[in-house]
Amino acid sequence: MINIYSDDEIKIIKESGHITYMCHQHMKQFIKPGVTTKFLDDEAGRFITEQGGVPSCLNYEGFPRNICISINDEVVHGMGSERQLREGDIVTLDICTLYKGYHSDSAWSYPVGKVNKTKEHLLYHTEKALYAGLKELKNGVPLGNASARIQQYAEKHSLGVIRELVGHGVGHELHEDPDVPNYGKYNSGVVLRTGMVIAVEPMLTAGDRHVVMLDDDWTIVTEDGSPAAHYEHTVAIREDGYEILTGE
Repeated sequence: MINIYSDDEIKIIKESGHITYMCHQHMKQFIKPGVTTKFLDDEAGRFITEQGGVPSCLNYEGFPRNICISINDEVVHGMGSERQLREGDIVTLDICTLYKGYHSDSAWSYPVGKVNKTKEHLLYHTEKALYAGLKELKNGVPLGNASARIQQYAEKHSLGVIRELVGHGVGHELHEDPDVPNYGKYNSGVVLRTGMVIAVEPMLTAGDRHVVMLDDDWTIVTEDGSPAAHYEHTVAIREDGYEILTGE
């Protein structure tokens, strides 16, 4: 079932999203060589809690950390540990907040120090792919238009589009209907309606699109070891467009 949220509910989701956004801004200062991913996880959990929220990821289907922290070839669901960031890494922070009964979800990929040209290209164009997809969103438009646009943009810039991982509805639950793929065809999929809230999240690679899961049963990595990037906003569908809920 696809939920349609009232303006009052979307206002609360946006308040949740603001905590998620501010957590990202807070965490930027710590993304540097030598910092452990456990420190990042602890700090994000502390920040969200101090803002009156709850880290949505913690204990979600058994996930044991406050946020997801994925490095280089790790696409999603990496877990904080004593591992240290290194110069030239890419690190993705996937931050989710529960506030007053509503969830928000936003991921962003960050360079650790100076990264190589391949990673620069990946980061730049994955972020651009997100906004290319968002531009397709408005009431009465098939969701497949956004999916197709993301795929078109990614492939134009020689990036792999992961098929096994998709965006999703978000609100009362962290993951709701509908699925939001990063590939597809124009004029396909569910028709968007004002009041729908979805997380759009391109997950692209600098190499092949195929992924595998590690033995921890959480962390998903690229099969060929190529770096991956992940950018995500929670947005509300409006009559004439969309509203980002995980921004300022």
